Amino acid sequence: MTYPSSSHRKFIASGVTAALVAAALPPAFAASFTDVSSTYKEAVNYLIKNKITSGVTSTAFGTNLSIKRVDAAVMLAKALKLDIKNVEASGFTDVPHRAKPYVDALKKAGIISGKTATTFGSEQSITRGEAALMLAEAYKLKGIDTKLPFTDVSPPYEEAVKALVKHGITSGKTATAYGTAAHIKRGEYALFLYKLSQLDVRQEVIVEKLEVTASSNGTAKVMVTFKNAPENGEATVEVMRGGKITETKKVKVAGNRTTAEFMGLSAGTYTVKVTLNGVSKETGFTVKDDGGAVNPPQPNEKFTLSFMHTNDTHGNLDNAAKKMTAIKEVRAKKPKALLVDAGDVFTGTLYFNEFKGQADLKLMNLMGYDVMTFGNHEFDLGSSQAGHQALADFIRGAKFSFVSSNVDFAKDDKFKGLFSDRISSQPEDGKIYNGIIKEVDGEKVGFFGLTTAETKDISSPGKVEFKDYITEAEKAVKAFEGQGVDKIVAISHIGYDDNQAIDNDLTLASAVDGIDVIVGGHSHTKLNEAISIDKDETGKTKSPTIIVQADQYNNYLGTLDVTFDKNGNVIGQAGELIEIKDKKEDPEMLEALEPFKAKVDETKNQPTGAAAAKPLENPRTGGDSTKPSVRKNETELGNLITDGMLAKAKQYDPKVIMALQNGGGIRTSIEAGPITLGEVINVLPFGNTLATVSVTGEELKAAFETSFTSYPLENGGFLHVSGAKIKFDSSKPVNQRVVSISYKKADGTYEEVKENETYKVATNAFTAKGGDGYGVFKNAYEEGRVTDLGLSDWENLRDYLESLGTVNPEVEGRITDVAAGSGEMTGADFSGTFGSPKIHETDVTVDVTGAAALNDAEVKGNLILKGTAGAGFKLENIKVRGSLDLSGLDHSFAIDLSSVEVAGETIV
Repeated sequence: MTYPSSSHRKFIASGVTAALVAAALPPAFAASFTDVSSTYKEAVNYLIKNKITSGVTSTAFGTNLSIKRVDAAVMLAKALKLDIKNVEASGFTDVPHRAKPYVDALKKAGIISGKTATTFGSEQSITRGEAALMLAEAYKLKGIDTKLPFTDVSPPYEEAVKALVKHGITSGKTATAYGTAAHIKRGEYALFLYKLSQLDVRQEVIVEKLEVTASSNGTAKVMVTFKNAPENGEATVEVMRGGKITETKKVKVAGNRTTAEFMGLSAGTYTVKVTLNGVSKETGFTVKDDGGAVNPPQPNEKFTLSFMHTNDTHGNLDNAAKKMTAIKEVRAKKPKALLVDAGDVFTGTLYFNEFKGQADLKLMNLMGYDVMTFGNHEFDLGSSQAGHQALADFIRGAKFSFVSSNVDFAKDDKFKGLFSDRISSQPEDGKIYNGIIKEVDGEKVGFFGLTTAETKDISSPGKVEFKDYITEAEKAVKAFEGQGVDKIVAISHIGYDDNQAIDNDLTLASAVDGIDVIVGGHSHTKLNEAISIDKDETGKTKSPTIIVQADQYNNYLGTLDVTFDKNGNVIGQAGELIEIKDKKEDPEMLEALEPFKAKVDETKNQPTGAAAAKPLENPRTGGDSTKPSVRKNETELGNLITDGMLAKAKQYDPKVIMALQNGGGIRTSIEAGPITLGEVINVLPFGNTLATVSVTGEELKAAFETSFTSYPLENGGFLHVSGAKIKFDSSKPVNQRVVSISYKKADGTYEEVKENETYKVATNAFTAKGGDGYGVFKNAYEEGRVTDLGLSDWENLRDYLESLGTVNPEVEGRITDVAAGSGEMTGADFSGTFGSPKIHETDVTVDVTGAAALNDAEVKGNLILKGTAGAGFKLENIKVRGSLDLSGLDHSFAIDLSSVEVAGETIV
């Protein structure tokens, strides 16, 4: 169920008012039924008088009969008096014609959702738990600060049942049981609807205007204009000075207006605060030195908004105490600086594996975060048995709000009661909003959130859906501006310069006018200085949009000061990244971290029984596509992981010919020396399982085309491989790059894959189900060609390491770019010196013509020699981690290879 828009909420409120009037008519109908006791008499009279329902026969109401979902929906729509004419089709194919307009109206209002996208479950009996969800949503009831005595209310129903209990709609079936799974009876449902009709259901009060005008003798006249204020409601008006209340008055509200006078005010600066139905608004005013006149302050000619910001922390909490020190230092200088996070708190270290976000939550609450949006990794647990329960618990426990404009949580029951699609000026902690408005020094600032649409491919969002980021951003800006907010901040997890075809901050800044600041994440970009975008998508000058992003893993605390003119335009900015590692540890945070760290240390220090002969790196380009990366190149660590996958898969199915691992799933490196369990889990932190897939050679080729789509840019779906060799040509167009795929046979030779034959490959379940955009694997999964072996990836790697003892993988030329001129150079460019050998990170082709020797170098890919070797040509002190290819070399004498170390093959 989604939260109704303001127009829908208005319809609901007016419907209830009409029902209340009708209910006041003299009862005349219950007496004709023989099965209606005094308990249900008034409720049945209300339903029949308002033509909400009739009896099952002329003499029986059917008090003890169960209600079908479709009949409960029709009764509710009639009780609310929803418009059943101007509605779109709900898309449910199992709703009978008589009920269709009512179900359509409830779907439009966001009150109901189906069992699936196309079925409502019309003929099923509705349970008391389902009825609670529907009714609490329809009447916008909340159960804040309500404790339930019931032992049978599971989390999906808890907020709705609390709301019904708080408002006196039910007290349960017994003292300890609500009866969540029991079918609701017609008499019970009638009683629920009747009691709901008696409630004073109102729209959220809004303080539209708060003014202070001058008067004589130090008198301040406060004038307030509300929207949706209850007639004869009582507002509280407080005058404060220096943070202390000097006088309080209670005043009646009539016609959405009220006034209050405060006399005898001495010269100085004051704040006036008005509160009605829990909604407050403040403004400042000054009393002149003569004590005789009171004037509201003029709009600030300049206003500076200060931020602290983080992103992509991924459970890295060991430096939390140092980060707290940095936060306190900033607040000492800028006490009103806001602290925001741009997502991906979840997944990445043992802190998450052990505590599923609760360790991060504890520390973020202590740090005093103000607002956060969701990263793709917040949805990693969607495919687990518990689904998004950990995320729902994280949200519910937060002492800050969440903003999310392009993510729809409505179809996942885990988020019932947590998600609202409105922009709130009074946001609650532990709730998700489309956007929120914060007031800083009397200035309104709007915040909205965006999450990358890639999440559906690179995480496990389940029923959570993602909308177009540009469209939703434009809606958010328009909504803020409609509420008089001219300072707007997007907290985004879409990447600074990510795939333009999907979403990124640079495109957002140029395409959507009105966004002043983008606090970004997802791409792990280290922006040492804020970036200002002052051109729109056509190149026309626009008001600047400031973009910031603070690297990753809690390494930095980002800061930003943005200065606005009185019209809300950005006229200046300054920011920096504060490095955390050199800060002192905050004692309070150290104490809070200790119980989590103790458990993590216990786990991570367990030995695997293996030792790395050298560091196993996990390189990233950092934006420089000439550098190697785990997301575009063969790596030692990628080879090690896939070798372990292949070995394990073959134990279960000897027909498996190769193993594949997405580079985005390899998260960190392994240091030289003894390897601990913690290092293994940090390398593969997502809890994936091993799966086998039956694919044709043609499908396998299509998969590797996807792997090379972004090359030479990074791609989280880049496939590392064991048991095979892949050649591709990066000079060719996308989807035409794979040159050959060959797999290793039992005798050690390689055979090329045939398009029409079927093969079995192993990969992780995420990739096997279509993650990272692998449509061929998704199709195979949907057709039943995927077998999930249920074996944890990090446990497989641990077992494989233990079997090796000494771990010393190499780059062997498993993945080779054959593009013409790829890495081609002369002998002089190739060679280093004995004390400083030259390192070549990728495949290298050397034309040896005219060279006396090639010496003192290490090639982390394949070394290919060509040209004519002169007499006496030598190869000295050369290490090749891939293969050495001499087949293209013209020489009339034997070349001494005794000083060449080759990990792969030597081709002559």
